[in-house]
Amino acid sequence: MKPFLNKEFLLDNATGSELFHSYAEKMPIFDYHCHINPKEIADDKKYENITQVWLYGDHYKWRAMRANGVDEKYITGDASDYERFLKWAETMPYIIGNPLYVWSHLELQRYFGIEKQLNPQTADEIWNKCNELLKGDFSTRKIIKRSNVKIICTTDNPVDSLEYHKIIKEAKDFDVKVLPTFRPDVFINIELPEFSSWVEKLSKVAEKSISTFDEFIDAFKSRITFFHENGCRLSDHALDPIVYSATSASEASSAFKDVIGGKAISNKSEEKFKTFMLLLCGTEYARLGWTMQLHLSCIRNVNSRMMKTLGRDTGFDAVGSYSFAPALAKLLDTLNSSDSLPKTVLYSLNHNDYEALFTIGSCFQGGVPGKIQLGSPWWFNDHKDGIEKQLRSLTNLGLLSRFVGMLTDSRSFISYPRHEYFRRILCNLIGDWVEKGEIPADMALLGKMVENISYNNAINYFKVD
Repeated sequence: MKPFLNKEFLLDNATGSELFHSYAEKMPIFDYHCHINPKEIADDKKYENITQVWLYGDHYKWRAMRANGVDEKYITGDASDYERFLKWAETMPYIIGNPLYVWSHLELQRYFGIEKQLNPQTADEIWNKCNELLKGDFSTRKIIKRSNVKIICTTDNPVDSLEYHKIIKEAKDFDVKVLPTFRPDVFINIELPEFSSWVEKLSKVAEKSISTFDEFIDAFKSRITFFHENGCRLSDHALDPIVYSATSASEASSAFKDVIGGKAISNKSEEKFKTFMLLLCGTEYARLGWTMQLHLSCIRNVNSRMMKTLGRDTGFDAVGSYSFAPALAKLLDTLNSSDSLPKTVLYSLNHNDYEALFTIGSCFQGGVPGKIQLGSPWWFNDHKDGIEKQLRSLTNLGLLSRFVGMLTDSRSFISYPRHEYFRRILCNLIGDWVEKGEIPADMALLGKMVENISYNNAINYFKVD
């Protein structure tokens, strides 16, 4: 019986152990999709206690606490940080088997040297030790550096000034690249009540009058240029759901005019506008050499009462299931037909979509190794079973060796051990194939393969400056 989280955890065979310890473990981290706040890096923020760096904004932990019956006061309410931490400690014994149990203890080990399990009996001791250590070299930049992170891509609204990215870039004592990612959902989802207010914000930051559709498109494109000039090489779209309806500029313009004028539009007009904007985005990304990320099969803000109380992104989203294949295929094909299909990463929150996603994407490969990627196991899938499912699907249908690897998709600065978690699972899976005689025991070949998946492929694929 192995001790909990020992050197060989998740490594069940000798080959996998060698691949991890000799190759994957040493590789740097390129966290190409996350939601950390660049202001906190620019400010080199320090935290007063473990709750602030660990529980603030962590939807994973919030959902687990709610499932354990914890009152919302201790999750997003006005309880003290200490009280919140105690409620998380009370929850921990009940989440054994959930990846949160492993991740949380990995974070306690890797950053604080704590090997005890967190529970109500150890809570005070762990609270005090973490808080004492946080008084030392635990600023955001120090955490990033000690995690061996080389590049981070944040997620940013097109109207963002990117002022904090500029501050970080100019920092003399911090050589980690922190680059923006263009997230234009608020300018594509025309049905949102706040769409018109976002157009007003766009007008201000672009310093352009927007009274017509052409002026809107001109201002929107100017923000793509602005992001590109500030190091952006990736976009990100949440398509909930993805739609495709053959459209024209005049039809998109009509929908825009009606909404800005306070009129309701039909579902078909909404689809035409979204299609036009997605095609415009894809064309611009291809021209600039960007990568387009598409996230599918998520149902957002399922709990309407909590949506009204807490707003978006507070842990009330779910796995969706719908027929996205025809629309996705048509979107990619239309872009490809005009030679305007950018490098694209396709994610789904529903693991049953992997084969459809990959086989649709594989119809448009060529020119760039792994041009259309099956994205990493996202959100509710980044546990052992989900990671293995994604890796097996990719292996069965494509080229695992070209995979761009893992990401955190996190708002926490101490979530980087999720890369270690992924790499251990990857190495163990490959090692299992070796020891079953399914692939050759060529450690030089396989070692290079896991190094590439861990880091090198992402560097070569995304081509950030």
